[in-house]
Amino acid sequence: MAISAKNLKSRNSALDEIDQALIALLSDNARLSNAELARSVGLSAPSVAERLRRLEEDGVVKAYTVELDPRALGYTLTAIVRIRPLPGQLHHVEKLLVDSPEVIECDKVTGDDCFVARYLLRSIDELDPILERIAQRAQTSTSIVKASPIKRRLPPIR
Repeated sequence: MAISAKNLKSRNSALDEIDQALIALLSDNARLSNAELARSVGLSAPSVAERLRRLEEDGVVKAYTVELDPRALGYTLTAIVRIRPLPGQLHHVEKLLVDSPEVIECDKVTGDDCFVARYLLRSIDELDPILERIAQRAQTSTSIVKASPIKRRLPPIR
């Protein structure tokens, strides 16, 4: 059964304290077992499993994932690239971005730029060849990330 955006919004705003606690626990460690989650929130493992199934069906929980440390894989630089496609090049630029493994995240945005992409690089020497792939189709403006005081986090759920 498909859930409409209106129905999803009303269901999301009704997360009780146990749902909120389960989400917080899983955001810290997605590998926790239902038994461990149950002990933490004072429910049985089957009750936790049912709540998680409902949260998944409602679209609140989309995935259980792993977080990698890019530095451990040799990626020492992160570049934020604002991209403004030339006239008629929007779809070509979007495909180039999708097909670029260095792009770990990209948003289509309003304003002067159409895309804001986050690239992981092993060194600054990788930047020019990457940008040259889209240079004939778009203008770019690049910033190197010095620090990330706020990592990607959950939206407020309380």
